[in-house]
Amino acid sequence: MTSSKKTTKPSRVPAPGADHAPADSGSRSAPLHQEPLVRLARIRRTQGRKGEVFADILTDFPEKFADRRKLWLIPDPTEKKGAHGPSPLGTGDGNYSSPPREVELVNHWPHKGGIVLHFAGIDSISAAEALIGSFAAIPLAERAPLAADEIYIGDLIGCTLADVAGPAPVDVGIIEDVDRTAGPTPLLVVGGANGEILVPFASSFLRKIDLAAKRIEMALPEGLTGLNVR
Repeated sequence: MTSSKKTTKPSRVPAPGADHAPADSGSRSAPLHQEPLVRLARIRRTQGRKGEVFADILTDFPEKFADRRKLWLIPDPTEKKGAHGPSPLGTGDGNYSSPPREVELVNHWPHKGGIVLHFAGIDSISAAEALIGSFAAIPLAERAPLAADEIYIGDLIGCTLADVAGPAPVDVGIIEDVDRTAGPTPLLVVGGANGEILVPFASSFLRKIDLAAKRIEMALPEGLTGLNVR
Protein backbone atom coordinates (compact mmCIF):
# COMPACT_ATOMS: atom_id res chain seq x y z
CA MET A 1 0.00 0.00 0.00
CA THR A 2 1.24 3.44 -0.44
CA SER A 3 0.58 7.17 -0.38
CA SER A 4 1.42 10.51 -2.08
CA LYS A 5 0.94 14.34 -1.83
CA LYS A 6 -1.37 16.27 -4.10
CA THR A 7 1.73 17.53 -5.73
CA THR A 8 3.50 14.29 -6.27
CA LYS A 9 5.94 8.70 -4.22
CA PRO A 10 1.68 3.05 -5.54
CA SER A 11 2.51 3.80 -1.58
CA ARG A 12 2.32 7.30 -0.34
CA VAL A 13 2.95 10.01 -2.83
CA PRO A 14 2.63 13.51 -1.52
CA ALA A 15 -0.89 13.44 -3.08
CA PRO A 16 0.24 14.62 -6.49
CA GLY A 17 -0.12 4.23 1.47
CA ALA A 18 0.58 3.32 4.54
CA ASP A 19 -0.09 0.59 6.91
CA HIS A 20 -0.14 -1.02 10.29
CA ALA A 21 -1.13 -4.52 11.25
CA PRO A 22 -1.31 -6.41 14.55
CA ALA A 23 0.79 -9.46 15.21
CA ASP A 24 -0.83 -12.77 14.36
CA SER A 25 -0.07 -16.11 12.76
CA GLY A 26 -1.64 -18.72 10.56
CA SER A 27 -2.22 -19.42 6.89
CA ARG A 28 -5.81 -19.83 5.84
CA SER A 29 -8.16 -18.67 3.11
CA ALA A 30 -10.16 -15.52 3.62
CA PRO A 31 -13.93 -15.50 3.05
CA LEU A 32 -15.00 -13.80 -0.15
CA HIS A 33 -16.38 -10.27 0.05
CA GLN A 34 -14.35 -9.60 3.18
CA GLU A 35 -13.02 -6.19 4.14
CA PRO A 36 -11.02 -4.63 1.28
CA LEU A 37 -7.33 -5.38 1.25
CA VAL A 38 -4.60 -2.86 0.51
CA ARG A 39 -1.42 -3.91 -1.31
CA LEU A 40 1.93 -3.47 0.43
CA ALA A 41 4.22 -5.38 -1.94
CA ARG A 42 4.13 -7.39 -5.16
CA ILE A 43 6.03 -10.67 -5.31
CA ARG A 44 8.30 -10.74 -8.35
CA ARG A 45 10.57 -13.79 -7.97
CA THR A 46 12.01 -16.36 -5.64
CA GLN A 47 14.98 -15.38 -3.48
CA GLY A 48 17.23 -18.02 -1.99
CA ARG A 49 16.50 -21.71 -1.47
CA LYS A 50 14.31 -21.77 1.61
CA GLY A 51 11.07 -20.30 0.26
CA GLU A 52 11.92 -16.62 0.42
CA VAL A 53 10.51 -14.27 -2.23
CA PHE A 54 11.63 -10.87 -3.50
CA ALA A 55 8.91 -8.22 -3.76
CA ASP A 56 8.54 -4.68 -5.01
CA ILE A 57 7.60 -2.31 -2.19
CA LEU A 58 4.27 -0.56 -2.67
CA THR A 59 4.20 1.29 0.63
CA ASP A 60 5.91 4.35 2.03
CA PHE A 61 6.12 2.59 5.39
CA PRO A 62 8.33 -0.49 4.77
CA GLU A 63 9.61 -0.21 8.32
CA LYS A 64 6.18 -1.36 9.51
CA PHE A 65 6.87 -4.86 8.19
CA ALA A 66 8.77 -5.24 11.47
CA ASP A 67 5.49 -4.79 13.39
CA ARG A 68 3.50 -7.07 11.15
CA ARG A 69 3.03 -10.81 11.40
CA LYS A 70 -0.26 -11.35 9.59
CA LEU A 71 -0.55 -10.57 5.88
CA TRP A 72 -2.91 -11.58 3.11
CA LEU A 73 -1.80 -12.82 -0.30
CA ILE A 74 -3.95 -11.54 -3.16
CA PRO A 75 -3.78 -13.60 -6.37
CA ASP A 76 -2.21 -12.18 -9.51
CA PRO A 77 -4.85 -9.83 -10.99
CA THR A 78 -4.36 -11.45 -14.41
CA GLU A 79 -6.09 -14.48 -12.93
CA LYS A 80 -9.15 -12.46 -11.96
CA LYS A 81 -12.39 -13.74 -13.39
CA GLY A 82 -14.07 -11.28 -15.71
CA ALA A 83 -11.26 -8.80 -15.09
CA HIS A 84 -12.19 -5.21 -15.74
CA GLY A 85 -9.06 -3.52 -14.46
CA PRO A 86 -7.64 -3.34 -10.95
CA SER A 87 -9.54 -1.86 -8.06
CA PRO A 88 -8.38 1.60 -7.05
CA LEU A 89 -7.59 0.12 -3.66
CA GLY A 90 -6.05 -3.07 -4.96
CA THR A 91 -8.65 -5.06 -3.06
CA GLY A 92 -9.80 -8.64 -3.01
CA ASP A 93 -13.42 -8.12 -3.95
CA GLY A 94 -14.65 -11.67 -4.43
CA ASN A 95 -14.00 -11.97 -8.18
CA TYR A 96 -10.63 -13.68 -7.96
CA SER A 97 -10.15 -17.23 -9.19
CA SER A 98 -9.07 -18.04 -5.63
CA PRO A 99 -9.67 -16.04 -2.45
CA PRO A 100 -6.98 -14.04 -0.65
CA ARG A 101 -4.98 -16.22 1.72
CA GLU A 102 -3.85 -15.28 5.20
CA VAL A 103 -0.17 -15.95 5.87
CA GLU A 104 2.29 -15.50 8.72
CA LEU A 105 5.33 -13.36 8.00
CA VAL A 106 8.25 -14.96 9.80
CA ASN A 107 11.11 -12.89 8.40
CA HIS A 108 11.88 -10.00 6.08
CA TRP A 109 14.75 -7.74 5.06
CA PRO A 110 15.42 -5.00 2.51
CA HIS A 111 17.22 -6.04 -0.68
CA LYS A 112 18.24 -4.04 -3.77
CA GLY A 113 15.43 -1.51 -3.58
CA GLY A 114 12.79 -4.08 -2.68
CA ILE A 115 12.07 -6.44 0.18
CA VAL A 116 12.59 -10.15 0.81
CA LEU A 117 9.67 -11.87 2.53
CA HIS A 118 9.53 -15.33 4.11
CA PHE A 119 6.18 -16.82 5.05
CA ALA A 120 5.43 -19.70 7.39
CA GLY A 121 4.93 -22.95 5.48
CA ILE A 122 6.72 -21.68 2.35
CA ASP A 123 9.99 -23.57 2.67
CA SER A 124 11.10 -24.44 -0.84
CA ILE A 125 11.78 -22.79 -4.19
CA SER A 126 8.81 -24.56 -5.77
CA ALA A 127 6.46 -23.34 -3.03
CA ALA A 128 7.80 -19.81 -3.44
CA GLU A 129 7.34 -19.93 -7.22
CA ALA A 130 3.60 -20.39 -6.71
CA LEU A 131 3.47 -16.95 -5.07
CA ILE A 132 5.02 -15.00 -7.97
CA GLY A 133 2.70 -12.23 -9.13
CA SER A 134 0.74 -12.18 -5.87
CA PHE A 135 0.37 -9.10 -3.69
CA ALA A 136 1.06 -9.00 0.05
CA ALA A 137 -1.71 -6.95 1.65
CA ILE A 138 -3.42 -5.86 4.85
CA PRO A 139 -7.02 -4.85 5.61
CA LEU A 140 -7.95 -1.33 4.57
CA ALA A 141 -8.76 -0.34 8.15
CA GLU A 142 -5.18 -1.08 9.24
CA ARG A 143 -3.51 1.53 7.04
CA ALA A 144 -1.54 4.22 8.84
CA PRO A 145 -3.11 7.69 8.84
CA LEU A 146 -1.86 10.21 6.29
CA ALA A 147 -1.45 13.95 6.28
CA ALA A 148 -4.20 15.99 4.64
CA ASP A 149 -2.12 16.57 1.50
CA GLU A 150 -1.22 12.90 0.98
CA ILE A 151 -2.91 9.98 -0.78
CA TYR A 152 -2.29 6.26 -0.87
CA ILE A 153 -0.79 5.26 -4.18
CA GLY A 154 -2.91 2.13 -4.11
CA ASP A 155 -5.91 4.42 -4.35
CA LEU A 156 -4.62 5.74 -7.67
CA ILE A 157 -4.42 2.33 -9.32
CA GLY A 158 -7.55 1.67 -11.34
CA CYS A 159 -8.44 5.34 -11.70
CA THR A 160 -8.93 6.97 -15.08
CA LEU A 161 -6.32 9.62 -15.88
CA ALA A 162 -7.74 12.60 -17.75
CA ASP A 163 -5.74 15.35 -19.45
CA VAL A 164 -7.46 18.68 -18.82
CA ALA A 165 -4.85 20.93 -20.44
CA GLY A 166 -7.01 21.55 -23.50
CA PRO A 167 -10.47 23.05 -23.96
CA ALA A 168 -12.09 19.64 -23.27
CA PRO A 169 -10.90 16.79 -21.01
CA VAL A 170 -9.30 13.81 -22.77
CA ASP A 171 -9.15 10.39 -21.12
CA VAL A 172 -5.57 9.15 -21.35
CA GLY A 173 -6.23 5.67 -19.91
CA ILE A 174 -6.38 3.63 -16.71
CA ILE A 175 -3.62 3.90 -14.11
CA GLU A 176 -2.20 0.37 -13.85
CA ASP A 177 0.84 0.92 -11.67
CA VAL A 178 3.15 3.54 -10.19
CA ASP A 179 6.88 3.41 -10.85
CA ARG A 180 8.83 4.92 -7.96
CA THR A 181 12.27 3.80 -9.14
CA ALA A 182 12.87 6.32 -11.94
CA GLY A 183 13.62 9.36 -9.79
CA PRO A 184 12.19 11.68 -7.16
CA THR A 185 8.85 12.03 -9.00
CA PRO A 186 6.72 8.87 -9.27
CA LEU A 187 5.62 7.82 -12.74
CA LEU A 188 2.03 6.78 -13.34
CA VAL A 189 1.95 3.73 -15.61
CA VAL A 190 -1.18 4.33 -17.67
CA GLY A 191 -2.75 1.81 -20.02
CA GLY A 192 -3.55 3.85 -23.11
CA ALA A 193 -4.98 2.96 -26.50
CA ASN A 194 -1.51 2.61 -28.02
CA GLY A 195 0.30 1.01 -25.09
CA GLU A 196 1.64 2.01 -21.70
CA ILE A 197 2.19 5.71 -21.10
CA LEU A 198 4.47 7.04 -18.37
CA VAL A 199 3.15 10.22 -16.76
CA PRO A 200 5.07 12.08 -14.02
CA PHE A 201 2.85 12.40 -10.97
CA ALA A 202 3.98 15.98 -10.38
CA SER A 203 2.16 18.64 -8.39
CA SER A 204 2.54 21.11 -11.21
CA PHE A 205 0.42 18.86 -13.46
CA LEU A 206 -2.16 17.74 -10.92
CA ARG A 207 -5.54 19.45 -10.95
CA LYS A 208 -8.00 17.14 -9.21
CA ILE A 209 -8.18 13.76 -7.46
CA ASP A 210 -11.68 12.26 -7.23
CA LEU A 211 -11.33 8.82 -5.68
CA ALA A 212 -15.08 8.35 -5.42
CA ALA A 213 -15.33 8.70 -9.20
CA LYS A 214 -11.99 6.90 -9.72
CA ARG A 215 -10.73 9.84 -11.76
CA ILE A 216 -7.48 11.83 -11.70
CA GLU A 217 -7.24 15.08 -13.66
CA MET A 218 -3.89 16.48 -14.76
CA ALA A 219 -2.90 19.30 -17.13
CA LEU A 220 -0.20 17.57 -19.15
CA PRO A 221 2.40 19.24 -21.39
CA GLU A 222 1.60 19.00 -25.06
CA GLY A 223 3.02 15.84 -26.62
CA LEU A 224 3.83 14.09 -23.34
CA THR A 225 1.36 11.24 -23.84
CA GLY A 226 2.83 10.52 -27.27
CA LEU A 227 6.43 10.83 -26.16
CA ASN A 228 6.33 8.51 -23.15
CA VAL A 229 4.68 5.48 -24.78
CA ARG A 230 6.41 2.15 -24.21
